[in-house]
Parts: sequence; C-alpha cells; structure tokens
Amino acid sequence: MLAFIIQRLLQSILVMLTVGLIAFGLFRYVGDPISNLVGQETSLAERDALRERLGLNDPFFVQFARFAANAAQGEFGYSYRHRRPVEDVIAERLPATMELSLVAALLALAVGVPMGIYTGLHRYGVISRAFLTVSLVGISIPTFLIGILLILLFGVELRWLPTFGRGEVVHLGWWSTGFLTTSGLQALIMPSITLALFQMTLIMRLVRSEMLEVLRTDYIKFARARGLTNRTVHFGHALKNTLVPVITITGLQLGSIIAFAIITESVFQWPGMGLMFIQAINDVDIPVMAAYLCLIGFVFVVINLVVDMLYYLVDPRLRVDRAVAAGHPG
Repeated sequence: MLAFIIQRLLQSILVMLTVGLIAFGLFRYVGDPISNLVGQETSLAERDALRERLGLNDPFFVQFARFAANAAQGEFGYSYRHRRPVEDVIAERLPATMELSLVAALLALAVGVPMGIYTGLHRYGVISRAFLTVSLVGISIPTFLIGILLILLFGVELRWLPTFGRGEVVHLGWWSTGFLTTSGLQALIMPSITLALFQMTLIMRLVRSEMLEVLRTDYIKFARARGLTNRTVHFGHALKNTLVPVITITGLQLGSIIAFAIITESVFQWPGMGLMFIQAINDVDIPVMAAYLCLIGFVFVVINLVVDMLYYLVDPRLRVDRAVAAGHPG
C-alpha cells in the first residue's frame, strides 16, 4: 500500500508540473499585462521599467521556474488587477466556490445514485422511464441555459429566489459562509441545482448501466438460485459490485464540479473563483489565471489519488494483482 501511494504521489507531482507549464505557457501569449496596469499617459521608459521589475523580460523558463518555486510554497505573485497577493485573492473567493461545489456534489450524489439504482432495478417501469427522460433533458440542455431558465422562472416570474450574488454571509475567521443566513441559503438553491443537474444525470445513468450489467452476471444468478431475497441480492451483492467502477467516475465528476463552476458562477454572478478567472482573462491577469488552473489541477490530482486509494481498498483483485506482480517481477 505504501509503495502504491508513493507511486501515485510521484505521478501527481509530474502532472502538476505539466499543468503549471502548460498554463504558464498559454497565458504568456494572451496579451500584454502592462497595458492593463498603467494608463495611456505612462511613458515607454516607465513601461519598460515596470516590465523589468515584474520579471517579464526574463526568458520563459526562468519565469516558469520562479513561478513553480513560489507556487510550491503557496505563493503565486501579485495580481495585476487587484494589486495584492494572488493567494489572498483566491482565499477570498475560495469559500464561495467550495460551498457551491459541496452542495452541488451532495445533491448530485443524493439524487443520482438512488435514481440510478431504481431505474436499474425497475427498467421497464413508468417512473423509470420518466427518470430517464428527465436525465436526457438534463444532459442535453447546456448548463448556462438551465441557469437562465431557473432565473426566469423562480427569480423573475415567481420572485421566490434571488437572481444573483451570494446573499448575506457570516465570517468565521478567513472563511465566509452563507449556510448560517436565510438569504445565503436562498441564494445557494438555484446555482447548486444548475451545477448539480448535469452531474446528477450522469451519475444516474452510470449507476443504472452498471447495475444492469451486474444483474446479468453469473454470481447474481447463483445468489438467486440459493434462494436469497431480492433485497439481499440487490443491495448485498449487486450494489456493492456496482459501486466499484462508479467510485472512479464519480470521484472525477466531483472534481469537474469545481472546474465547471465557472459557467454557473458567471450566470449567477456568484463571487467565487470561476468568476474571478473570467475577470482575470478580461484583465490579462496572468498570475491569477495560472494560479487558478494550477489549483484546479491540484484538486483533480488529489481527488484522483483518493479515488485510486478507495478503488484499491474496495476491489480486492487489485491487491491480489499487485501481490502477484511483486512476487513474480519477471
């Protein structure tokens, strides 16, 4: 197990270096940040002095090495737009994105998994067909359109929920939360549903297909032949084996919720990291853009590492295969 973790950690470091290199390389050519830092009255000499002070005249790999070394210490430089450390800007926006993503992930799991189990066990039922129809709609309609429709219905027509913003928040140290206020909870409803709907339908269809596949296997037929009840067969044998591949896909989907929050945050003007990234693109704020992509890459790497460990613990075949490989290296 220790060797497995070390191997995954080394792979994760390599992935993070690759993500950082790609992000830093792409953003070097998106525009001139100096133009967004100074006014039109600034002379060429002052522009060149500022460029030299920011290290923008250094070779590409020198800039990247400096960026990577600082990022390893949690320092991403100064935001060109906000004129303060990037880590402070991210820490200010991080709670909003994490709370939205957490609620959306819990909603997707709490609804998607039971719906997938039900449609897998009652594949020809009327309710199952209704669930599949709803899931098809959820996959087909773009996320931004779902958000706009929710705003139009519940925000503009019915006036039940706020159409933008995070509502009132409570500060607990550096963390800000909307869970403790009524307006904060109301503001969270539509964005979380918008963000969760696609993932929920994806999880539902995945669980359904895996459940149908497992129910056709020989050991399920043998369990039925032994006279076991349907509850025992479905939830004691089928569901347990269904969750093995579902863990991997679901884990990655939970990571994509944080990455895809950028669309939902833009629609609802949610003051999170996704909206920060869009604003950074408009302002050619390279340190913020690079830090955001590195952070998203880090989230995926951590989730993938956790999923691999869970997969290793849940599926005994992996442990047997590694033990056999260790005993027979040739």
